[in-house]
Amino acid sequence: MSHVAIEPHGGKLINRISKNVDIKDLFQLQINHELANDVENISDGVFSPLEGFMCKHDFESVVQHGALENGLSWTIPIIMDVDETTAKQIQKSDVLLKTPYNNIAILHVDEVYTYDKKQIMDKIYLTNDMHHPGVQKTSLLKKFLVGGKIDYLERPYDTNRAHRKTPIETRAQFKKLGWNSIVAFQTRNPPHVAHEMMQKTALVNHDGLFINPLIGKKKTGDFKDDIIIKSYETLIDLYYSNNTCELATLHTDMKYAGPKEAIHHAIMRQNYGCTHIIIGRDHAGVGNYYKPFTAQQIFDYYQDLKIKPIFFPTFFYCTLCLSFTNSKVCPHDVRNHNQVSGTNLRQMITQKIIPSKYIMRPEISKIIIDHKDPFVD
Repeated sequence: MSHVAIEPHGGKLINRISKNVDIKDLFQLQINHELANDVENISDGVFSPLEGFMCKHDFESVVQHGALENGLSWTIPIIMDVDETTAKQIQKSDVLLKTPYNNIAILHVDEVYTYDKKQIMDKIYLTNDMHHPGVQKTSLLKKFLVGGKIDYLERPYDTNRAHRKTPIETRAQFKKLGWNSIVAFQTRNPPHVAHEMMQKTALVNHDGLFINPLIGKKKTGDFKDDIIIKSYETLIDLYYSNNTCELATLHTDMKYAGPKEAIHHAIMRQNYGCTHIIIGRDHAGVGNYYKPFTAQQIFDYYQDLKIKPIFFPTFFYCTLCLSFTNSKVCPHDVRNHNQVSGTNLRQMITQKIIPSKYIMRPEISKIIIDHKDPFVD
């Protein structure tokens, strides 16, 4: 069967990589690591069809309606905030964006505008509780937002770039492997055996698996990036057949926006070339802010996505079924289910208690327990 690639979101894979751009005499603005990742994702087409940071009409439409001004589905604002002094200096100009290591891009400023933080909290995160990490981050944003297209100059220094790939690269790899149906798996954690079983169940009816851990700023208590990467490298090496699984890292910060972020995660994986994405019952959730299954139900309202969600119930090992299974087919009491919550797993790791082999592969447990400081401060 010949390879047929899925269409990028909006129909065109964006490429804002530029050469021979004159940066002389431009206003210079240093940006943080998170914004630098957004700039690179815009430029590489991970955020297709966006060509830059959102101007006011798109921003307001995304917040209010979950779509760009032209009606195309989009649920997470991609924005750049600046203080009042900077806002006055960069009106309708070209700005050189820098990190401490290099010049990374030119931002062609189209618009500088004010906005309502409370609307972001209420519409994107569905709460204004300051204990929510996304709400807390929103409260710290500066007073103005800047909209405009990006011209990318040079990739920044990053210690975790070994598995970072562009959509052009992932699509070329899928074609080389002859994969037509590709299942994406989003994660911000090392793999549990239940996750592995879910992934392998999806592989039964699809050509390949695209494991795409999110590498970037996370909340206190989450696992650190190097543990996530090493864990998946080990799992794929030891427990996956050749040419069935590809690993690439997605460099952006977690929003913890539940259902809205589930759609955003799907759009990015469609741009990478995936045809399907596994969506859990509390995908991208945190605490008890979102009801179970809302991250799955929201896909009913976003019909223009080409990528298709795959919904799984929670997997566990049943000591009576003698297999990994789920509540849909296992009739037995939860006392016979070998599973652990994220909170309990972190407590076990902190106390150097090795989880059951039915919860986590021993090789993965060792990576975590041997790490001096496995959690984000």
